Amino acid sequence: MKYTIYIVLAAIGLMFYSCDTEEFLNPLPDSAIVLDAFFETDADVLAGLMGVYDAVQGVNENTNTSLVNSNRGIQFEYMLSEMRSDNTRTATLEGTKADFHRYRVDPNNVQSEDFYQSMYDVIFRANNIMNFIEVADAANQARYMGEAKFLRAFAYFKLVRLFGDVPMVTEVVGAEDTEALFTRIPAAQIYAQIATDLQDAINGLDNTFKSRASKAAAQGLLAKVYLTQENPNYSEAQALCEAIVTSGEYALVENFHDVFYDELNDEIIFAIQYELGNTLESQSFSSEFTATFRQGREDGHNMVNDNLVADFQTLGGNRTEVSYWNTGRWIEVAKFLPGGSDITTVPPSYGSSPRDAGNDAIILRYADVLLMHAEAILAGRAETADGAAINSYMEVRKRAGFTDDDRPTSLTREALLAERRVELAFENQRFYDLLRFGLADVVLTAHAAEMGYSSYNARQLLLPIPAREINLSGGLLTQNPGY
Repeated sequence: MKYTIYIVLAAIGLMFYSCDTEEFLNPLPDSAIVLDAFFETDADVLAGLMGVYDAVQGVNENTNTSLVNSNRGIQFEYMLSEMRSDNTRTATLEGTKADFHRYRVDPNNVQSEDFYQSMYDVIFRANNIMNFIEVADAANQARYMGEAKFLRAFAYFKLVRLFGDVPMVTEVVGAEDTEALFTRIPAAQIYAQIATDLQDAINGLDNTFKSRASKAAAQGLLAKVYLTQENPNYSEAQALCEAIVTSGEYALVENFHDVFYDELNDEIIFAIQYELGNTLESQSFSSEFTATFRQGREDGHNMVNDNLVADFQTLGGNRTEVSYWNTGRWIEVAKFLPGGSDITTVPPSYGSSPRDAGNDAIILRYADVLLMHAEAILAGRAETADGAAINSYMEVRKRAGFTDDDRPTSLTREALLAERRVELAFENQRFYDLLRFGLADVVLTAHAAEMGYSSYNARQLLLPIPAREINLSGGLLTQNPGY
């Protein structure tokens, strides 16, 4: 997915990192001359824009095993989201990765810190690109600006849901500008900026790409933003979902298996691509989802919880065998088996390069939009008899093998949330869904009690601000309560 930008990596490194500091968040060159010298043509701006996607993609943990300043991009997100929900856990209690499912993450957790830093790397790179849009060809300027704003909004949406109030930087600033870099801004203002960026992206993009920002990706992400913010905008979220539906450019694929293994299919709206066997372009999270026949460096992560299996048994339909498999010892994720895998053999095969997997990370797909459409019509109520909401809900259910005989006369909030759970399991949606539905504390309190996780309390719905960033700020950056 890095779009052949190897020849400019050295230049990008100069652009985004100061040579006299170890500070990962510092995106700035020592001199504007470096920037002016690089961004001279449309090709330069495009290469820099691809560098923003590169930051989202992140660095394979098998390629760079360092625990410090590694920029894993979104490759660690399953720990911060899926494993902090009731869906999954680790197979071991060892190491900081096991702290997520037990609600023991502290301000020194290296994976949480890396994700925080990675998202700011995306933001700072996007800010920098925006300064040089006018260098690009006139015909491309609106698209490049739309992509940069989409990516900035994407990163801030991750940060505000996981960490709460965070610093908001929307332009290139100097490393000495600590107030801009380290002052936490109220979440409501962050959401307002995200919405503005995504609306601008909608206006500047079309639907040419699935592995780059598109109009539909911005519409879908903005719909989710409107549903998530403290005062949800249900009517606008509904309109955005309907715009995607009526565009006719996306559809559910017939076979649920193909969603994950026929990449960039008709259902995919936005995905981050990886390349099998290419150490510089691959991901390692697929191999970490193994435990019985271990393939990753520190595998045994994202093991499926029994309560999710129970939901699949009643609600999963034909999605069940595609979503997970029972090894006899562990229940493992099956949606992202590395290329060449064959779990029917004894022992099962995970292909020739499980640590250099090429499975795409699906960010937004059409089934999610249909279920958000139903959610927007539900509008926070306990249930709705609205036919359009039930139609969208049933479209997803029918692909799973259910029929009109299973059509409810009224769609409840609980049924919709359960449907999202089995449809989008292991796609890093469950934790955010629980937050958005206002049920995170209720569900996770019960889950923690069932699993014996005595450390859980409501404050852990927000992750701690990384201690390293607080130290770099000289104390200007404040900590979340309870940490």
